[in-house]
Amino acid sequence: MNVLGVNAVFHDPAAALVVDGVVVAAAEEERFSRRKHGKPAVPFSTWELPEASARWCLSQAGIEARDLDVVAYSYDPSLAAPADGDITIDGWEALRTLYAQRAGRFMSSVLPGLRDDVLRYVPHHVAHAASAHLAAPYGDSAVMVLDGRGERTSYLAGAARGGRMEVLATQALPHSLGLLYEEVTEHLGFRRSSDEYKVMALASYGSPVMTEILREHVHVDGDGGFRTYPVDWETLAPRARGGRLDGVHADLAASVQRVLQETVGDLADWLHRATGLSSLSMAGGVALNCVANTALIERGPFRRIWVQPAAGDSGTALGAALHVAAQRELVRPMRTAALGRGFSEAEIEDELRRARIPYERPADLAEAVAQTLAEDGVVGWFQGRSEFGPRALGQRSLLASPASAGTTARLNDIKGREQFRPVAPMVLASRAAEVFSGGPLPSPYMLFVHRVRPAWASRIPAVVHVDGTARAQTVDPLELPLMARVLTAFEARTGLPVLVNTSFNTAGRPMVDSPRDALECFGSSPIDLLAIGPFTVRRP
Repeated sequence: MNVLGVNAVFHDPAAALVVDGVVVAAAEEERFSRRKHGKPAVPFSTWELPEASARWCLSQAGIEARDLDVVAYSYDPSLAAPADGDITIDGWEALRTLYAQRAGRFMSSVLPGLRDDVLRYVPHHVAHAASAHLAAPYGDSAVMVLDGRGERTSYLAGAARGGRMEVLATQALPHSLGLLYEEVTEHLGFRRSSDEYKVMALASYGSPVMTEILREHVHVDGDGGFRTYPVDWETLAPRARGGRLDGVHADLAASVQRVLQETVGDLADWLHRATGLSSLSMAGGVALNCVANTALIERGPFRRIWVQPAAGDSGTALGAALHVAAQRELVRPMRTAALGRGFSEAEIEDELRRARIPYERPADLAEAVAQTLAEDGVVGWFQGRSEFGPRALGQRSLLASPASAGTTARLNDIKGREQFRPVAPMVLASRAAEVFSGGPLPSPYMLFVHRVRPAWASRIPAVVHVDGTARAQTVDPLELPLMARVLTAFEARTGLPVLVNTSFNTAGRPMVDSPRDALECFGSSPIDLLAIGPFTVRRP
């Protein structure tokens, strides 16, 4: 059975393909179009359709549109239309609903040969939920989905047993933890539905002194839901348009983060009582908040938590496909996030030759990269298939030594982003517990934070955030053998088992995806070495 999942006409358009219960491809449209999150430059102009990503998914599996049994669209317009039927009153949601109603038409234009009877709508939060519990590495689990909005709700809680999910609670709009966090993001001068992770990073610089005030605006009820009420952010932390961020804004971020963590914890307590299950799987944009995820696992009551690596709306393309496939066949857990495009040695070398740039093929790539890193160089790392989701996980990364505190500022300068933003460490899974504590280990998808052990904090200052934590990625040599060899070779030179890993991109741009993207970013940024496939390119 061939099922193509699609998320379209909103942020993070994407496509994913499930063949006979196995995820074979998943990619965000931004990696092809180079428009981050697929967002339009002008509000209410055209959002992207996942045209290139959908066609690529089919080509990856060697099938054509006529071979598809189902196209699963991760939004159900029948659930979104207001009672009076006038969808035009609802801003962006109106456009999203209108396009969903016409999904069969535009998908046929994207994929000529598509049969007329293959389209199936999957409710947005059901798709999110499926991307979590059906992709998780364990069986039965409680399920929690939290985001800004989907159709007319913002939250879903359920119990997944035997591959089927029972919905236990939902939360109707306008009450939304995701939208509350988006409002703070916008108030602080960042882009909503895009830059929420900046608020999470800023929170570590502040004190949650406004928590009591904000608690008056967020209430958990006794039925598995919650209520949010409007907040006048200007009365809490005034900010002139374009003005600088100062301590009061960090305090606001810290306070909102604290209230989010408390509320998610209370919802989890209810869900645990309702299900009696010891494992939890999560998705939705709020599930990308790794600080909240860590607070939840440390608080309990769930002993295991798995978060979909593409927890944002791009993941609903995968979830919609998995949900439909699971109705007819056994689906397999998601084994890796490396589900995007990969390129052969010949394709990479052709691009290098077209660029007329000197390159080498070292006898041992891992040793060559480790030497550059030991000499405090920055390495652009382009290997294997690209990641599905927002985290760089060892396929499209910038690597550096963690030994100098100045490395963080240097990388933020290279990427053109705010200096309060942390960079993350990667470490062999077998060595992680020596360096980090707290949070679950192994942690292959960078979805939790960990405390840096005191003995290591002064040795790897570049990856230690202001609050003493780090968003670590653990590396399994079976999954990432070349990266594991680089880590081993770097430690042999420096005594440090950790490397800095941040996404291979510059501010406002998607992560590099193709060899051409990598060369363009390398050429425009002060990166010392590009390791692309088996080849290296050095900056003169």
